[in-house]
Amino acid sequence: MQFNLSRRGVLKAALGSILVTPALPAIAGINSINEAINKAGRQRMLSQRMSKAWLALGQGVEANRAERVLNDSMALFDRQLVELKVYAPSEAIRGTYAQLESVWSDFKAVLVGSTPDKGSATRLLQLDAKVLKLAQQGTTQLEQVSGKSSGHLVNLAGRQRMLSQRAAKFYLSQSWGVNVPEAGKELSNARQEFTNALQTLSTAPEATNAIKQELGIASQQWVFFDNALNRLNDTSSSATRRAADVFSTSENILQVMDEVASLYSKLA
Repeated sequence: MQFNLSRRGVLKAALGSILVTPALPAIAGINSINEAINKAGRQRMLSQRMSKAWLALGQGVEANRAERVLNDSMALFDRQLVELKVYAPSEAIRGTYAQLESVWSDFKAVLVGSTPDKGSATRLLQLDAKVLKLAQQGTTQLEQVSGKSSGHLVNLAGRQRMLSQRAAKFYLSQSWGVNVPEAGKELSNARQEFTNALQTLSTAPEATNAIKQELGIASQQWVFFDNALNRLNDTSSSATRRAADVFSTSENILQVMDEVASLYSKLA
C-alpha cells in the first residue's frame, strides 16, 4: 500500500498539517505467503477504518477526507478479497473467505445504504465486528501455513494498523454518544495491545535497520495519537476539533505501520 509522503512529511503532519488520503495500491496478485498474510491483515484494519470514517462523516468530522477514506477503503477491501480468495491455499481458508464475502456484503450495504446517522451506528459496529473476526481468522490461518517467525511478525505488524483504527473508531463512537457496550474498555485494550506489540516488533531479531527506523517513527506518532485519544472529555476545545485530531493522527500512524508490515512481509 503506497503512501505519497516522505518521513519528514509524516512528522510535520503530526504537528498539525493535514495528510492526504493514501493512494490505493495497484491491482496485483499475491506472490508469497508473507504477502498474503499482509493483505489478509490489512482487511482487519479496513473493517475498522471504514467504521471510523463512517462515524466521522456522521459527526461532520473531516467530512471530505472521511468520505475519501471510506470510498478508498471499500474499494481496497473488495480488491484484496478477490486476491485472497484466489490465493487461498486450503479448503478451510477458502471457506473463511467465502464467509467473509457474505458478511462483507451486509456491512457494505450499511456503509453505502444511507447517510450516516447515530441510529444506524449500533448495527454498523455489530457488522464490523463480524468482518473483523473473519478477517482475523483468515490471517491466522495463513500465518499457520507459513510456519515461520517472519509470518508471525507480518501478522503482528499488520495488526498494529487495525488497532490504530479500532482505537479511533471507539473514540468517535463515544464522542457521538453511540451506546457501545464496554467501548471505553475496548479502547483501553487496543491502546495497551499496541504499545506491547510495538516493543515486541522493535526487539525482534529479524528487525532490520530500515524496520527499526520506521518503528522509531511509529513510536513518535504514537505519542501524538495517544495524546489525542486522552482528550475525549477535555472541554478546552471543541468536540469536533478533538475528534478531527484523532482522525488525522490515526491516519498518520496507520501510514507508518503499513510500511513496517510491508517491510516484514519482504523478509524470507
